[in-house]
Amino acid sequence: MDELNRLNVNEFKKIDKIPLVVVLDNIRSLNNIGSVFRTSDAFRVESVFLCGITACPPHRDIHKTALGATESVDWRYFENTTDAIRFLKENKFQIIGIEQTDNSVSLPDYVPEGKTAIILGNEVDGVDSEVLDLCDFTVEIPQEGTKHSLNISVCAGIIIWHFYLQSVKIV
Repeated sequence: MDELNRLNVNEFKKIDKIPLVVVLDNIRSLNNIGSVFRTSDAFRVESVFLCGITACPPHRDIHKTALGATESVDWRYFENTTDAIRFLKENKFQIIGIEQTDNSVSLPDYVPEGKTAIILGNEVDGVDSEVLDLCDFTVEIPQEGTKHSLNISVCAGIIIWHFYLQSVKIV
């Protein structure tokens, strides 16, 4: 790690983060949760909110894919995703559901503005409809194959990378 010139956890906690909170809405897979933490560390995400049935660290299976990112990335648990959204709205975050809807914006057309929270939904059911109703709008990743969904960890990586690129341009 010294040769790669990587930050240690204490240094990471002190650096500026991109103004993004990733909200996991009832994620079942511990590997997906760990992957989101690891990607959030890589691109300096402000925080990860774990909601509902989403497991919390420390957990052996989360650690397998997070590789310590649960120590560097700030996180918080909410029993209900709607409570997390209310908290974020009170703190002036724009709330975006990552979901395919009739009115969703295509990711390449979306430019983040200010503090944003993205909601990533359950592997089978997607973002809960009650949660979608609380979102300011939805964004979707265009897909052209025969399948019209991505694994949540892949989806998170694409979305977080998009936010990271936009924040680098702004700074």
